[in-house]
Amino acid sequence: MSRHHVFVTGATGYIGRALVPALLARGHHVRMLVRPGSERRAPAGAQCVRGDALQAGSYRDLVAPADTFVHLVGTPHPAPWKGQAFRAVDLVSIRSAVEAARYARVQHFIYLSVAQPAPVMAAYIAVRQEGEGLLDRSGLRATIVRPWYVLGPGHYWPLLVVPIYRLLERLPSTRDMAMRLGLVRLEQLVSALVDAVERPAAAPRTIGVPEMRTLAGRLAA
Repeated sequence: MSRHHVFVTGATGYIGRALVPALLARGHHVRMLVRPGSERRAPAGAQCVRGDALQAGSYRDLVAPADTFVHLVGTPHPAPWKGQAFRAVDLVSIRSAVEAARYARVQHFIYLSVAQPAPVMAAYIAVRQEGEGLLDRSGLRATIVRPWYVLGPGHYWPLLVVPIYRLLERLPSTRDMAMRLGLVRLEQLVSALVDAVERPAAAPRTIGVPEMRTLAGRLAA
């Protein structure tokens, strides 16, 4: 396995706090974008880069020598009434990240998006679709990772609906939707992101919920 230089935005968030140690444990070099004062939250072995995720000019000169860019920035606890925040944070940050990655001549961009289509969260999905479109037009080689709800510390309430999911997955008329919008564990998503880092696709790639559920075992083997 080749070692990668990985630049991570949103590294101190819910998913980033799990991803960065996983990358370090596998021997990758990690640089993480942080706001001033957040350096203390960085795991040992990661290099902190100060900057503003909403302003590419604040950090684009500091992305190199990364060959891989992982963008995790997003509004915490997405909800239907947070449409303004999605456009002010999620959309602006992906625009800035694409600009910074292109400026630094990054070889591979990994974008944490969301499962599509879905009957709810229209504003959130629309912004993530715009982000995917930006990547498609950028010329960057990209991997899009599309979870729905990620189970982990502080995020376990959907376990209450697991029996409903199991039923929907058995019915031919709802199986595709239930699988696409299925629940994944935090460790499964992290495994998918690590796999994307270590196996950059030659062409644009999308990782959905069913694939995420299989990758943890592959990396452990």
